[in-house]
Amino acid sequence: MQSAEGPPPQVATLSLPARIAVAVTVGAVAVGALLHLGMVFLHVAPSNTLSTQHATAVREYIYPEFEQNWKLFAPDPVQQNNHVQARAEVRKPDGTTQTTGWVDLTAADVADMRHNPIPSHSDQNELRRAWSYYTDTHNDQNQPTAGSGSDLSDAYLRNIVAARLGTELNGGTVVRIQARAAVTPVARPSWSGQTVDTTTTYRELPWWTLPAAPAGQENAS
Repeated sequence: MQSAEGPPPQVATLSLPARIAVAVTVGAVAVGALLHLGMVFLHVAPSNTLSTQHATAVREYIYPEFEQNWKLFAPDPVQQNNHVQARAEVRKPDGTTQTTGWVDLTAADVADMRHNPIPSHSDQNELRRAWSYYTDTHNDQNQPTAGSGSDLSDAYLRNIVAARLGTELNGGTVVRIQARAAVTPVARPSWSGQTVDTTTTYRELPWWTLPAAPAGQENAS
Protein backbone atom coordinates (compact mmCIF):
# COMPACT_ATOMS: atom_id res chain seq x y z
CA MET A 1 0.00 0.00 0.00
CA GLN A 2 1.32 3.42 -0.95
CA SER A 3 2.12 5.76 1.89
CA ALA A 4 -0.28 8.68 2.23
CA GLU A 5 2.70 10.98 2.44
CA GLY A 6 4.54 9.65 -0.58
CA PRO A 7 4.36 11.10 -4.10
CA PRO A 8 1.89 9.69 -6.63
CA PRO A 9 3.17 6.61 -8.49
CA GLN A 10 3.59 8.53 -11.76
CA VAL A 11 5.75 11.17 -10.08
CA ALA A 12 7.69 8.66 -8.01
CA THR A 13 9.01 6.99 -11.15
CA LEU A 14 10.49 10.27 -12.47
CA SER A 15 14.08 11.24 -11.93
CA LEU A 16 14.89 14.25 -9.77
CA PRO A 17 15.63 16.52 -12.78
CA ALA A 18 12.32 15.45 -14.36
CA ARG A 19 10.44 16.22 -11.14
CA ILE A 20 12.05 19.66 -11.02
CA ALA A 21 11.11 20.29 -14.67
CA VAL A 22 7.49 19.28 -13.99
CA ALA A 23 7.31 21.51 -10.92
CA VAL A 24 8.79 24.48 -12.78
CA THR A 25 6.39 23.96 -15.72
CA VAL A 26 3.33 23.72 -13.46
CA GLY A 27 4.47 26.82 -11.58
CA ALA A 28 5.03 28.79 -14.81
CA VAL A 29 1.59 27.81 -16.13
CA ALA A 30 -0.04 28.80 -12.85
CA VAL A 31 1.74 32.18 -12.80
CA GLY A 32 0.82 32.78 -16.44
CA ALA A 33 -2.83 31.94 -15.80
CA LEU A 34 -2.98 34.24 -12.78
CA LEU A 35 -1.32 37.05 -14.74
CA HIS A 36 -3.79 36.66 -17.60
CA LEU A 37 -6.81 36.61 -15.29
CA GLY A 38 -5.47 39.63 -13.44
CA MET A 39 -4.97 41.64 -16.63
CA VAL A 40 -8.44 40.75 -17.94
CA PHE A 41 -9.98 41.66 -14.57
CA LEU A 42 -8.27 45.07 -14.56
CA HIS A 43 -9.42 45.63 -18.15
CA VAL A 44 -13.12 44.91 -17.51
CA ALA A 45 -13.37 46.16 -13.93
CA PRO A 46 -14.60 49.67 -13.15
CA SER A 47 -11.84 52.27 -13.11
CA ASN A 48 -9.81 52.12 -9.92
CA THR A 49 -6.42 53.18 -8.61
CA LEU A 50 -4.66 49.98 -9.74
CA SER A 51 -6.14 49.87 -13.24
CA THR A 52 -5.44 53.58 -13.75
CA GLN A 53 -1.85 53.30 -12.56
CA HIS A 54 -1.11 50.36 -14.88
CA ALA A 55 -3.45 51.34 -17.74
CA THR A 56 -0.70 51.30 -20.39
CA ALA A 57 0.56 47.84 -19.42
CA VAL A 58 -2.98 46.44 -19.30
CA ARG A 59 -3.88 47.93 -22.68
CA GLU A 60 -0.73 46.61 -24.36
CA TYR A 61 -1.39 43.13 -22.96
CA ILE A 62 -5.10 42.96 -23.79
CA TYR A 63 -5.08 44.40 -27.32
CA PRO A 64 -5.61 43.03 -29.84
CA GLU A 65 -5.82 39.31 -29.05
CA PHE A 66 -7.67 39.41 -25.71
CA GLU A 67 -10.05 42.36 -26.12
CA GLN A 68 -13.28 42.08 -24.17
CA ASN A 69 -16.57 43.72 -25.18
CA TRP A 70 -20.32 43.40 -24.71
CA LYS A 71 -21.46 43.63 -28.35
CA LEU A 72 -23.26 40.28 -28.20
CA PHE A 73 -25.58 41.65 -25.51
CA ALA A 74 -25.77 45.25 -26.74
CA PRO A 75 -29.22 46.82 -27.25
CA ASP A 76 -28.27 47.45 -30.88
CA PRO A 77 -26.08 44.53 -32.03
CA VAL A 78 -24.19 44.55 -35.31
CA GLN A 79 -26.64 44.31 -38.20
CA GLN A 80 -24.34 44.09 -41.18
CA ASN A 81 -22.02 41.59 -42.80
CA ASN A 82 -18.41 42.68 -43.13
CA HIS A 83 -16.15 40.82 -45.54
CA VAL A 84 -12.47 41.74 -45.45
CA GLN A 85 -10.92 41.50 -48.89
CA ALA A 86 -7.37 42.02 -50.10
CA ARG A 87 -5.37 42.40 -53.27
CA ALA A 88 -1.70 42.62 -54.10
CA GLU A 89 0.68 44.27 -56.49
CA VAL A 90 3.16 41.71 -57.76
CA ARG A 91 6.42 42.14 -59.61
CA LYS A 92 6.97 39.63 -62.41
CA PRO A 93 10.39 38.17 -63.29
CA ASP A 94 10.61 40.50 -66.32
CA GLY A 95 10.28 43.56 -64.05
CA THR A 96 6.68 44.44 -64.90
CA THR A 97 4.04 44.80 -62.19
CA GLN A 98 0.49 43.56 -62.02
CA THR A 99 -2.37 44.23 -59.62
CA THR A 100 -4.36 41.14 -58.69
CA GLY A 101 -8.10 40.95 -58.23
CA TRP A 102 -9.70 41.19 -54.81
CA VAL A 103 -9.52 38.04 -52.69
CA ASP A 104 -12.30 37.56 -50.12
CA LEU A 105 -10.38 36.52 -47.01
CA THR A 106 -13.50 36.39 -44.83
CA ALA A 107 -15.20 34.03 -47.27
CA ALA A 108 -12.21 31.69 -46.96
CA ASP A 109 -12.58 31.71 -43.16
CA VAL A 110 -16.32 31.04 -43.43
CA ALA A 111 -15.66 28.12 -45.79
CA ASP A 112 -13.18 26.64 -43.29
CA MET A 113 -15.73 26.96 -40.46
CA ARG A 114 -18.73 25.59 -42.36
CA HIS A 115 -19.63 22.04 -41.24
CA ASN A 116 -16.70 22.13 -38.80
CA PRO A 117 -17.93 21.28 -35.27
CA ILE A 118 -14.82 22.77 -33.66
CA PRO A 119 -13.68 25.69 -35.85
CA SER A 120 -10.41 27.31 -34.89
CA HIS A 121 -10.21 30.60 -33.01
CA SER A 122 -8.13 31.95 -35.89
CA ASP A 123 -10.86 31.26 -38.47
CA GLN A 124 -13.55 32.75 -36.25
CA ASN A 125 -11.89 35.84 -34.88
CA GLU A 126 -8.40 36.71 -36.14
CA LEU A 127 -9.30 38.64 -39.28
CA ARG A 128 -12.60 40.00 -37.93
CA ARG A 129 -11.01 41.40 -34.78
CA ALA A 130 -8.02 42.78 -36.69
CA TRP A 131 -10.33 44.81 -38.94
CA SER A 132 -12.43 45.96 -35.99
CA TYR A 133 -9.30 46.97 -34.09
CA TYR A 134 -8.12 49.02 -37.06
CA THR A 135 -11.44 50.82 -37.51
CA ASP A 136 -11.64 51.50 -33.77
CA THR A 137 -8.30 53.33 -33.92
CA HIS A 138 -8.70 55.15 -37.27
CA ASN A 139 -11.33 57.54 -38.58
CA ASP A 140 -13.14 57.23 -41.92
CA GLN A 141 -10.19 58.94 -43.66
CA ASN A 142 -7.87 56.26 -42.20
CA GLN A 143 -6.19 58.83 -39.95
CA PRO A 144 -5.18 57.67 -36.43
CA THR A 145 -7.49 58.78 -33.65
CA ALA A 146 -6.00 60.51 -30.62
CA GLY A 147 -4.75 58.29 -27.82
CA SER A 148 -5.30 55.04 -29.72
CA GLY A 149 -3.05 52.11 -30.56
CA SER A 150 -3.18 53.00 -34.24
CA ASP A 151 0.36 51.87 -35.07
CA LEU A 152 -0.22 48.48 -33.49
CA SER A 153 -3.60 48.00 -35.16
CA ASP A 154 -2.16 48.98 -38.55
CA ALA A 155 0.76 46.55 -38.23
CA TYR A 156 -1.50 43.79 -36.89
CA LEU A 157 -3.92 43.94 -39.81
CA ARG A 158 -1.11 44.35 -42.36
CA ASN A 159 0.74 41.29 -41.07
CA ILE A 160 -2.40 39.13 -41.17
CA VAL A 161 -3.25 40.17 -44.72
CA ALA A 162 0.35 39.65 -45.86
CA ALA A 163 0.42 36.17 -44.33
CA ARG A 164 -2.89 35.24 -45.98
CA LEU A 165 -1.78 36.39 -49.46
CA GLY A 166 1.75 34.99 -49.21
CA THR A 167 4.96 36.27 -50.74
CA GLU A 168 4.42 34.83 -54.24
CA LEU A 169 1.22 35.33 -56.20
CA ASN A 170 0.20 35.00 -59.85
CA GLY A 171 3.74 34.14 -60.87
CA GLY A 172 5.31 37.19 -59.25
CA THR A 173 6.66 38.53 -55.96
CA VAL A 174 4.23 40.47 -53.78
CA VAL A 175 5.55 44.01 -53.22
CA ARG A 176 2.44 45.84 -52.00
CA ILE A 177 -0.89 44.82 -50.49
CA GLN A 178 -4.19 46.57 -49.91
CA ALA A 179 -7.24 45.70 -47.83
CA ARG A 180 -10.85 46.76 -47.95
CA ALA A 181 -14.13 45.84 -46.26
CA ALA A 182 -17.29 45.00 -48.18
CA VAL A 183 -20.14 46.05 -45.89
CA THR A 184 -23.63 44.71 -46.58
CA PRO A 185 -26.53 45.63 -44.25
CA VAL A 186 -28.66 42.67 -43.19
CA ALA A 187 -32.23 42.81 -44.48
CA ARG A 188 -34.85 43.21 -41.76
CA PRO A 189 -37.47 40.43 -41.37
CA SER A 190 -40.78 41.07 -43.08
CA TRP A 191 -42.69 41.17 -39.79
CA SER A 192 -40.53 44.02 -38.45
CA GLY A 193 -42.08 46.59 -40.78
CA GLN A 194 -38.59 48.03 -41.36
CA THR A 195 -36.71 48.34 -44.62
CA VAL A 196 -33.03 48.92 -45.17
CA ASP A 197 -30.84 49.45 -48.21
CA THR A 198 -28.83 46.25 -48.62
CA THR A 199 -26.43 47.68 -51.20
CA THR A 200 -22.83 46.69 -50.50
CA THR A 201 -20.44 49.56 -49.81
CA TYR A 202 -16.66 49.43 -49.62
CA ARG A 203 -14.03 50.98 -47.40
CA GLU A 204 -10.55 50.80 -48.92
CA LEU A 205 -7.38 51.26 -46.92
CA PRO A 206 -4.16 52.76 -48.32
CA TRP A 207 -1.62 50.46 -49.94
CA TRP A 208 0.98 48.88 -47.67
CA THR A 209 4.49 48.39 -49.04
CA LEU A 210 6.05 45.20 -47.73
CA PRO A 211 9.49 45.47 -46.06
CA ALA A 212 11.12 43.32 -48.73
CA ALA A 213 9.80 45.45 -51.59
CA PRO A 214 12.47 46.97 -53.89
CA ALA A 215 13.63 50.51 -53.15
CA GLY A 216 11.49 53.20 -54.73
CA GLN A 217 8.30 51.12 -54.65
CA GLU A 218 7.06 53.04 -51.57
CA ASN A 219 6.26 56.08 -53.71
CA ALA A 220 4.52 54.20 -56.49
CA SER A 221 0.92 55.14 -57.09
